[in-house]
Amino acid sequence: MSTVMMKSDLEIAQAAKLLPVVEIARRLGLSEDDMDLYGKYKAKIHLEVLGRLTSRPDGKYVTVTAITPTPLGEGKTTTAIGLGMAINRLGHRAINTLRQPSMGPTFGIKGGAAGGGYSQAVPMEDFNLHFTGDIHAVSAAHNLLSAMIDAHIMHGNELKIDPYSITWPRVVDISDRSLRNIVAGLGSKEDGRPRATGFDITVASEVMAILALASDLRDLRARLGRIVIGTNDNGEPVTAEQLKAAGAMAVLLKDALMPNLIQTLENTPVIVHAGPFANIAHGNNSIVADKIGLKLADFVITESGFGADCGAEKMINIKCRYSGLKLNAAVVVATIRALKMHGGVGRIIPGRPLPFELVSENIEAVQRGCQNLTKHIENMRLHGRPVVVAIHLVPTDTEREIAAVREVSLAAGAVDAVTSDHHAHGGEGALDLARAVIKATEQPSEMRFLYPLDMPIREKIEAIATKIYGADGVDFEPLAEQKIRLYTKLGYDKLPINMAKTHLSLSHDPALKGRPKNFRLPVRDIRASVGAGFLYPLCGDMRTMPGLPKTPAATKVDLDLETGKVVGLF
Repeated sequence: MSTVMMKSDLEIAQAAKLLPVVEIARRLGLSEDDMDLYGKYKAKIHLEVLGRLTSRPDGKYVTVTAITPTPLGEGKTTTAIGLGMAINRLGHRAINTLRQPSMGPTFGIKGGAAGGGYSQAVPMEDFNLHFTGDIHAVSAAHNLLSAMIDAHIMHGNELKIDPYSITWPRVVDISDRSLRNIVAGLGSKEDGRPRATGFDITVASEVMAILALASDLRDLRARLGRIVIGTNDNGEPVTAEQLKAAGAMAVLLKDALMPNLIQTLENTPVIVHAGPFANIAHGNNSIVADKIGLKLADFVITESGFGADCGAEKMINIKCRYSGLKLNAAVVVATIRALKMHGGVGRIIPGRPLPFELVSENIEAVQRGCQNLTKHIENMRLHGRPVVVAIHLVPTDTEREIAAVREVSLAAGAVDAVTSDHHAHGGEGALDLARAVIKATEQPSEMRFLYPLDMPIREKIEAIATKIYGADGVDFEPLAEQKIRLYTKLGYDKLPINMAKTHLSLSHDPALKGRPKNFRLPVRDIRASVGAGFLYPLCGDMRTMPGLPKTPAATKVDLDLETGKVVGLF
């Protein structure tokens, strides 16, 4: 492992020698006619490519997930990119498929999602900011529907929408807690009818989920039309189709449905598409990106947000249901620092140096914290997936701590547990991980869903809570009970479940670390994303609009006015 002081992520990214994106595409068998170029290093891939490659067999499909993370994250994206680069180094063709970062965490606490160190997707600044405009398109389509709802009510309310039933908010791609609850329509009669509403962050929008789960333009248009914004005076659902908004929304999203092609620091391909959070949305990149990647490569390495209780569970039970794709293996990323935290040692505060107890050897704390790792391995094995544990190295890790993690991982049923130093050494540092993952994908296995779709809503939620989180049961608040009755009556009870809960614990309470026991999961509300195709229960205090910390990351971001380059971005 490296002990040399490294450059910042931004310095490494800005020093990279990028190839023109047309060359990246050419290596995949794509021509310039298969893409729309966005400058020299970014392009959108035409959906027609997938139709042309239908007869080609799919490559192997691997997701990278993690243990319950610290507020800093444990390096899933970095690991995924390092793994993709390493598999290419071993002579196979691998493509990384990633989500587009939200500017909420980019300017908030966690930072961007382009990876880090020498395992990054580039151009990093573009990737973490406006990119090709997909998130803006989602915001525009979502807010167009919001505006058309209020305009419809003001101009006579022909559909007899019950204003108190409206569940469709507005969205913005910045963490802004002051917009969570607002009153719209204040002023004169011409300013509309006043009503309580609010804002979600754009990546929590149902429109973002639809972008990620749609299989083509026809499916996109149909899903947009099925969006339910509330009910009428008779309690019947009102849809975007009835408001005649879905067509214009589809027009705004037409180009956004094309996946984006960029590259890693080692000039290997990365397909970036969609950006749903994994704690308040389903937390995976798009179906069309993965399907295109699987036709073009021997391996597709994707990443499921946060821990295996969040993005990876949703990938299998939501994304894989709709795509028909089956994972060949799962990688669970663990860091020694996070395992010590789960073992009751140290407190990680963003913006502050790690405390001494997290960077000094403590075998007992690591062993206690491995209870969390064990549960995430079990969660993936519950779905029938071979698991490889990736121990994401930092210089303060010791051989005895690493050995303890490996011993626990193998005892819990992981195929292998290997160290990876991709952050410091790129693909070369992940070669052992790549060999272990390739071997895991060769194992015969049968992917299993956690629940059948015809299971009642309550029982599906209880299955996730008890089997994935380890809860003793679920406590449904009166509003949640009411929604279960309503959605069952409306025929939405056959939809999969997308749990909205904290990513900082296996439970609903971020303070409960390790492997919490003797708790019940509180569900305060359940909302319907009918167009996306799931119900999402809100657990505990989970919110769909984050807030900025006292010292946001945005305070460090600026322009070097001499060179025009971005500074302070990670």
